Amino acid sequence: MWSNLPFDILAKIFSFLSPDSLACARSACRHWHTCAGTYPSSLTLPQHHQAWFLALPTRSRGQRCYVHNPVINNWHMLSLDFLPDPIRPVASIGTLILVRPTNCTILQLALCNPFTRQFRYLPMLNITRTNPAVGVVTLESGHHGPNPHFRVYVAGGMSEAPRGGATYEATLEMYDSVDDTWQITGFMPMEFAVRLTVWTPNESVYSNGVMYWMTSARAYSVMGYEINSNTWRELSVPMADRLEFAVLLWRNGRLTLAGGTSGGDGCIWELKEGDNWCLIDKVPSELGMKFLGGKRSWGSTKCVGSEGAICLYRELGSGMVMWREIEEKSEKREWFWLEGCHLIGGKQVQNLAIKGVFLQPNLAPSCILN
Repeated sequence: MWSNLPFDILAKIFSFLSPDSLACARSACRHWHTCAGTYPSSLTLPQHHQAWFLALPTRSRGQRCYVHNPVINNWHMLSLDFLPDPIRPVASIGTLILVRPTNCTILQLALCNPFTRQFRYLPMLNITRTNPAVGVVTLESGHHGPNPHFRVYVAGGMSEAPRGGATYEATLEMYDSVDDTWQITGFMPMEFAVRLTVWTPNESVYSNGVMYWMTSARAYSVMGYEINSNTWRELSVPMADRLEFAVLLWRNGRLTLAGGTSGGDGCIWELKEGDNWCLIDKVPSELGMKFLGGKRSWGSTKCVGSEGAICLYRELGSGMVMWREIEEKSEKREWFWLEGCHLIGGKQVQNLAIKGVFLQPNLAPSCILN
């Protein structure tokens, strides 16, 4: 019976499988393999699947990355030997990762799907820049598919001065995945250009028409760019002068902030109307103590968020603290401990400094990566 199911029905069944189960299913027989190739939409995971945590070593230790499968609570290693250069993740875009090569100081961006082993450079920017701020807007159409419509914004950075040397760049460029081109969309105050270049990491959050970046200089603050009006503004941060780490997160369309103070709690805030921050949760004390290992310092903490999930992490082998929404409408949440990656296939894994992203794994080839 299963070998005779019509392709459209079988494809619908495939859409409910996790990527590891789907990979096994499409290798079961010729009929199933043909269905997966004929109906690539069957390989697109629906929104109810949890995102996977993907960790890329921040220093080149061979072309590989590590992913945690939340369905079976297991770690896997993926080879990245198809990449032309070592990379660092900038942001996840649905089922793809926006990355930048680490062997060049000039900004060059690329797209990657480590599950399908696809990679493609984006066109070069109109203005050559070093160390600008980068932000991503994923539009709703195809958000969870292999061919999302998205835009990338690049602000600030250093560029070559007319008479030699370098100068701060006060322009903003935008890339649209449909047009596959960059265009200069506006200007910014020079003060903001300096702060985005010197004090802002690449992480950004887009919410309600505004692109946000966190400045890393204490006291922390948030730089906001209103896309439609092409205006800039600055937001305060709760406990800004006391936080040992502060990270902006995107959570179900809302701007969220995670931070922790010396000897204090790890906290989660959410931006409400009137640019007011509201404390919505704290890391449970027992998990916080386990995560900090008795050091009472949040200084080396990293954090990444996705739809209904937040992860506090450090190195690959260190334990992680996870926060997930159980029921979005009732605001029910749970905190739990996730063991770091120590063994894969019975082999010891070296502890590494990592950069983590949440990713919806997808086995469907992407047209925009061709």
